[in-house]
Amino acid sequence: MSTLHLAQLFLLGFRGESLQPGGWLAAALRRGLGGVILFDKNVDGSVQNISSPAQLKRLTSDLQDAAGGRLLIGIDQEGGRVCRLKAAAGFPVQPGARELAAEGLQASQAAAERCAATLAECGINWNFAPVVDLDCDPPCPVIGGFGRSFGMDAEAVAAHAAIWTRTLHAHGIACCLKHFPGHGRAAGDTHLGFVDAGPGWQEDELTPYRHLIAKGFQDAVMTAHLVLRQLDAEARPATLSPPILTGLLREKLGFRGVICTDDLQMGAIVKEYGFREAVQMAVLAGADMLLVGNNLSDQPGALDEGVAALEELLTQGLITAERLAASVERVQRLARLDLL
Repeated sequence: MSTLHLAQLFLLGFRGESLQPGGWLAAALRRGLGGVILFDKNVDGSVQNISSPAQLKRLTSDLQDAAGGRLLIGIDQEGGRVCRLKAAAGFPVQPGARELAAEGLQASQAAAERCAATLAECGINWNFAPVVDLDCDPPCPVIGGFGRSFGMDAEAVAAHAAIWTRTLHAHGIACCLKHFPGHGRAAGDTHLGFVDAGPGWQEDELTPYRHLIAKGFQDAVMTAHLVLRQLDAEARPATLSPPILTGLLREKLGFRGVICTDDLQMGAIVKEYGFREAVQMAVLAGADMLLVGNNLSDQPGALDEGVAALEELLTQGLITAERLAASVERVQRLARLDLL
């Protein structure tokens, strides 16, 4: 399999409000990079990619031109606390999931329409939303604690999520459900380090995925970096777990779309595994697309290192070219917005 194809399995963040012709990103786009993820602010508070609607439109247009018009351009535009397109930069206000759930499904529909129209206008074709984690008691500090969940009732969460996926699809935007297999009852933050979800995880956390997949959802699902021993006896984070990604999501739930990792620079991964090891374990577990945000840290060599890690798996006979080709096809289908 060519390096060009393997590059499609990576989704990278980058620093800067414009595409630099001589930079590593331009070279990665020429190699066939699968996608980019945009952030408004860097971890130190400085602007990373987004300062105004006009600037963002220029950036996304330049990115697509450099990639030949088939690039996935993603963003975390959940609303509320996790909102990369902020009112302070000239974008419409977007309420969070908890606020929308309190107002009802019609409020969710109206917010989804505004969000989808804004993303489409700005040249963004992939939203890392909706969140389908449950809001539990006590709340997960980075889910319920941030108002990112549509509620404690799994059926209600699924209903709101279905509205968001249908509405974004109508505007030509792909979605990504997160964080599989459910982050709502976890007591810690995987941005910071290892989180064992313990016995708190329950089967109802799969309900939104079951409902949406049964209705034909096949865009993308983002993995959690949580350890769930009841689902993986070897205590691997879900992102790196064959029983969770392949056994549960792919085989039991029947998901046929892109399995995308959460950011491989998060503490739960980098404090326990090397980058090459994490890339290899994630793909062997069943992941299709590997996310390196370059927000928590700057890793301009991620594509070279990641592709080399996949080539090593092929050389050692630990994975087949056919398996990687299937992942490439899923990514290409997502980029074509072939969602239904």
